[in-house]
Amino acid sequence: MTQEAEDIQKEEEAVSYNILTPRQQKQRLTELATVFLRLGTIAFGGPAAHIAMMDNEVVNHRQWMSREKLLDLLGITNLIPGPNSTELAIHIGYERAGWRGLLVAGSCFILPAMLIVWALAAIYARYQTVPQVEWLLYGIKPVIIAIVIQAVWNLGKKAAKDVPTIIAGMVGIAAYLAGLNEILVLILLGIAVMLVKNWQARGHTSGAFLLPISGILAQVSSTTAAVTSVSWISVFVFFLKIGCVLYGSGYVLLAFLQRDLVERNQWLTSQQLLDAVAIGQFTPGPVFTTATFIGYLLAGNTGAIAATIGIFLPAFALVWVVNPWVYKLRQSPWASGFLDGVNAASLGLMVGVTYTLGRTALVDWLTIIVAIVSAIAVFKFKINSAWLVLAGGALGFASHILLG
Repeated sequence: MTQEAEDIQKEEEAVSYNILTPRQQKQRLTELATVFLRLGTIAFGGPAAHIAMMDNEVVNHRQWMSREKLLDLLGITNLIPGPNSTELAIHIGYERAGWRGLLVAGSCFILPAMLIVWALAAIYARYQTVPQVEWLLYGIKPVIIAIVIQAVWNLGKKAAKDVPTIIAGMVGIAAYLAGLNEILVLILLGIAVMLVKNWQARGHTSGAFLLPISGILAQVSSTTAAVTSVSWISVFVFFLKIGCVLYGSGYVLLAFLQRDLVERNQWLTSQQLLDAVAIGQFTPGPVFTTATFIGYLLAGNTGAIAATIGIFLPAFALVWVVNPWVYKLRQSPWASGFLDGVNAASLGLMVGVTYTLGRTALVDWLTIIVAIVSAIAVFKFKINSAWLVLAGGALGFASHILLG
């Protein structure tokens, strides 16, 4: 082990055993706040870009931990619900300065995006009927469809890794289109794949094991009582529930929002949901701050705060509980199998919601062309999604000036 690696290990042990001096603690908390406020302000491009920025800052620039340790922390974020890049920030804060660091790093990473989205939500609520704003969103929505398709493709290459996960993904698509409860779909398919994989590991075959799960899902009731008036408490409870069960990237969030907010409770329209996703795309930080936008539309300023706290609170709690068990969970075949099933089911839900939102966004030849060009841009040229969203908005506005 090199001297540099030994120094990093000693620092990590100091945090683990709570032997930091008050001065060291204060210095580390200040550093965490500075780093993650800056990252939260400039972190465009989605979770992959966020993680790359954290790697550069934490490992290359500041040498707070080894890359091996960072990869271990990143791996564990896939085993628990919540936004992966935000949870990685929370893990880094916990490793660096204990529970105080956990709160500082996570909050500072979320805060800039929350404030930006909150301000945009207020503007949207005031001016959404203005033709110029409508035309901006007209150009942005097909770009969002292309970005979501790219996310589905990238996740699919990892999630559909074998027969059980492929079957789970197909069942997830069917379950979404059938209107079944997303939470139970994720849990049941996660358990099914976990059992199948561990059964296979013992030398048994299980080709048809997952097929009966579709019959079980068919019996699951997805009825949810409609809420006639939306209070900030209802908003908080709704997003807290999502934060507790939502695996994968922020795009999986779309499946839950479309089903519950648009179709069951009818709190939003599909148009408003797409607008919320668009806002989340061209702002920095976690995609989950879409919840801030929706919370404001549903219950004003208190709704924005309630939605943000509700969807992110489980991530803080789970990281605090799970962090000491990182290595054991990473090596568990049961936890790994459950994760594989949940990821495959999440992918199925995303495919279903992409189809639903596509019907809303692709309304004429121009939006179809924008979606196709955007798909080429993200797949072939790897253009940052934030630039595409801005270009889509400019194109929509230009089409309004030229055609309207």
